[in-house]
Amino acid sequence: MSSIDLQIMWNRLIAVVEEQATTLIRTAFSTSVREAGDLSAGLFDRQGRMMAQAVTGTPGHVNAMAESVTHFTREIGAQNIFEGDVFITNDPWKGTGHLHDITVVTPVFRKGVHIGFFACTAHVVDIGGRGFGPDAGEVYEEGLLIPITKFAEKGQVSSLLVQMIRANVRTPDQTVGDMYSLAACNEAGNRRLQDMMDEFSIDDLDMLSDFIIDSSRKATLNAIAKVPSGSYDSTMTVDGYEAPVHMQVRLTIEGDRLLADFDGTSGMSKFGVNCPEVYTRAYACYALKCAIAPDVPNNTGSLEPFHITAPEGCILAARRPAPVSVRHVLGHLVPDVVLGALHQAMGGTVPAEGASALWNIQISARPSDPDSNLPGREVLMFNSGGTGARPTLDGMSATAFPSGVSTMSVEVTEQVGPITVWRKDLREGSGGAGTWRGGLGQVIEIEPRHGYDLFFNAMFDRIDNPARGRDGGGCGGNGRVELADGTKLRGKGRQKIASGQRLVLSLPGGGGYGDPARRDPELVRADLAAGYITPEQARNDYGLED
Repeated sequence: MSSIDLQIMWNRLIAVVEEQATTLIRTAFSTSVREAGDLSAGLFDRQGRMMAQAVTGTPGHVNAMAESVTHFTREIGAQNIFEGDVFITNDPWKGTGHLHDITVVTPVFRKGVHIGFFACTAHVVDIGGRGFGPDAGEVYEEGLLIPITKFAEKGQVSSLLVQMIRANVRTPDQTVGDMYSLAACNEAGNRRLQDMMDEFSIDDLDMLSDFIIDSSRKATLNAIAKVPSGSYDSTMTVDGYEAPVHMQVRLTIEGDRLLADFDGTSGMSKFGVNCPEVYTRAYACYALKCAIAPDVPNNTGSLEPFHITAPEGCILAARRPAPVSVRHVLGHLVPDVVLGALHQAMGGTVPAEGASALWNIQISARPSDPDSNLPGREVLMFNSGGTGARPTLDGMSATAFPSGVSTMSVEVTEQVGPITVWRKDLREGSGGAGTWRGGLGQVIEIEPRHGYDLFFNAMFDRIDNPARGRDGGGCGGNGRVELADGTKLRGKGRQKIASGQRLVLSLPGGGGYGDPARRDPELVRADLAAGYITPEQARNDYGLED
């Protein structure tokens, strides 16, 4: 078979896994999946190597899932893999970092022979325990942990497993429904793959997998070799929970060998901001690959050349049974510290720091009168601050980087639970000053509807430590959490919004890039006219007098 044939099939696989992901979005019960795209989907060979991933999805899910399938193959065992099987887990250390992410793996058979796997991951709204928030002291408090097991064997769903899950979550129909959606997603991918294999008259994936992974590995190694050799250090302080967190990385490049070592990073927290190393590797690889080899498709071959290590027991390589529920907060900040080191080797390539960590908010709506017949509801919102300015462009406002998820619409969110979103605006003045301005955060104002109180789990960062600018650019605006009357609230942990009160979230902005004095005055005037900056900023930061 020629390399041209293999390249055509490789391109077709991207379409196959994209349809796989689209099926999950269309059938999912949780708004985090169907509205925000908090998911991943991909095809793996018999060895558990990722051959192709859907464009739709998050780097944390995709790159962590690239490791997790090998855990399935090892623990299930080749002798126990049958046609019609569906495997499942949400083990944070063998999946994608916390209990709310369900990973489902389905073996692929052709003419009775096992040839590979489809896998997918999605964030479910509830998995029991304390709920999605950082307050737990151990992973055992954070919800139901499903070990690597069979959701279905030979086409027969495990009724006991389903009963166990339904008995331990607040949203049984939604959570179990999402599991069936994950299984359906893999089945959709399998149907399209079988069609493709019929068309090209092939019965296994071995040659195609070797071609994809070897080609991607070679291209990535060549890209790394173009980066100047040396050691580059970067540090960053972020809010953490009970104490600030020091993040530190040393990036060592020698020819086509690259190592990112997080030695020196703070130890584990008592609370659920800890990050399993699999998730740290996922986002560190993402940052490096975006900057060094952005055009190489994402698969096992393109990920292997990036060697990521963190000392076991630090906050970015948390040991079991540490609480890890909101591991995304530090995980989403990993690219900023990694890109800070890479900037020293590849100046003029990477952006300034951004808000980075999503400002997710998990809301438990409960009747103000416990004797009323009003039902309780669980609401999850994904919200994004501003990204850092780029070397030749302003930052993006209210945009999720590095996660890439979409913001949930207000209309859909208000249909899910008894809340009213009174305001959702870009936040004037929150972008860091620079030759290129940082992206703006946003202001969101939420109130419980009549008869309800809200209990929300805060999992916010960049409040005490804003996104830093680069090459003379200014810091982005700090985040704030408060009531409409100005009462300050905490950036982490469970808090109450009583009936009649309003929660106001002011999301952080991204850092600026370059000396603000060099910004085009016409761009400053345009920002002022659009309400992106204040008159004081135009005068003090940019020297605009008229």
